Amino acid sequence: MQDPALILVVDDTPANLEVISEALTDAGYEVAIATDGDRALKQIQYSLPDLILLDVMMPGIDGFETCKRLKVNPQTCDIPVIFMTAFSDPENKVKGLNSGAVDYITKPFQEAEILARIKLHLQLRFLTKNLEEKVLARTAELSQALESLRESHVQLVQKEKMSALGQLVAGVAHEINNPVGFISGNLDYVEEYVKDLLFLIEIYEQNYPNPVGAIQDAIASIELDYLRDDFPKLISSMKEGVDRIRNISTSLRTFSRGDCDRPTPFNIHEGIDSTLMILKHRLKENEKRPAILVEKDYGQLPPIECFPGQINQVFMNLLANAIDALEESNQGRSFEEVKTNPNRIIIRTEQLSDSKQVLVRIKDNGIGMSDRVLEKVFDHLFTTKPVGQGTGLGLSIAHQIVVEKHGGTLDANSTLTKGSEFVVAIPIEQSGDAIALDGHSDRAYSQTGV
Repeated sequence: MQDPALILVVDDTPANLEVISEALTDAGYEVAIATDGDRALKQIQYSLPDLILLDVMMPGIDGFETCKRLKVNPQTCDIPVIFMTAFSDPENKVKGLNSGAVDYITKPFQEAEILARIKLHLQLRFLTKNLEEKVLARTAELSQALESLRESHVQLVQKEKMSALGQLVAGVAHEINNPVGFISGNLDYVEEYVKDLLFLIEIYEQNYPNPVGAIQDAIASIELDYLRDDFPKLISSMKEGVDRIRNISTSLRTFSRGDCDRPTPFNIHEGIDSTLMILKHRLKENEKRPAILVEKDYGQLPPIECFPGQINQVFMNLLANAIDALEESNQGRSFEEVKTNPNRIIIRTEQLSDSKQVLVRIKDNGIGMSDRVLEKVFDHLFTTKPVGQGTGLGLSIAHQIVVEKHGGTLDANSTLTKGSEFVVAIPIEQSGDAIALDGHSDRAYSQTGV
């Protein structure tokens, strides 16, 4: 049941106050009274009326001035004001309406007229307020829908970009495999042929220790002893190069692994290693700093049920973010200063003994984050990077993949100037209502300077 409307009656004549108050009370309204404009303005500070009946001629500030002050106050500007006056000339009526009044009642009063006008303006105010609330609510809904549409569009574009990148990487890996296989297979034959030739030369030297001058000149020219010693090393180096290309190709295929419409078993460590291989060019030493050291402390983890392509994207975003933080922390430092306190990324994995989850911790000793940044780090489109260098999507998308797609958690810990750590927790087994790709339900230790 709606509370009765509160009417403030402002008049310096007690008889008028009594008559009007009695009529309003009998009609079911609550009534407050004030004998001048100053008292009315002070009283309104404690209780806002729904409508004001305001006498024009009063001691102190008159009704016109009182109305003007009500209309410039944001808290009272929407309260309808009805003037009460004995003047019926058009000039005073226009002045009252210009000051912000909604209506005019001429003395002597007609009770039925007062009640009808009050009822009308209260209804108009109620309808206006109700319409404003509906407009605000609808505007908020539309704003939310627009933001959701923008976010979905950005995520779709990001997904398509990652899909295109995955297809490109997979195609490159496939094209690499064919010539690598050809080189690798022929290197074995080359090695055997070289051994046979060197053996033949050795037999020849044993049986003809004093060759003719032309042969001696040729032996000196080609530096036979050095060639005999270095040729096997060249073959070994070429085999090592082929193995490295194979490892890169394997990492590319692992990173670009396509996702089916349901979670599949995945080796987390293979995903991390493949991502590090993709980012290797950013980890290497350059003219400004030594190589970024990557420390891997891998625990014994079972395969986890997930969307491997999406999880690799999470690792890519987190590791790239760590590299960015390290690069930022190097600003203003010389090569030797960075070398004294090297850039590090520490990756630790473990299976919680009392949980059906695995943890992946990615920590850097970069610039760190302030509390304000830490609070917003996973917000959509939030970035601290200069315009053109950051989209504010990487960590937001990583959070969505881990939390919404896999039912896990992604947390950040950081201390300004001390570095940051991101902790990914992913369930080993996905529940039956895990979100599919279409959006519907259904400790060894090593340290390398990469």
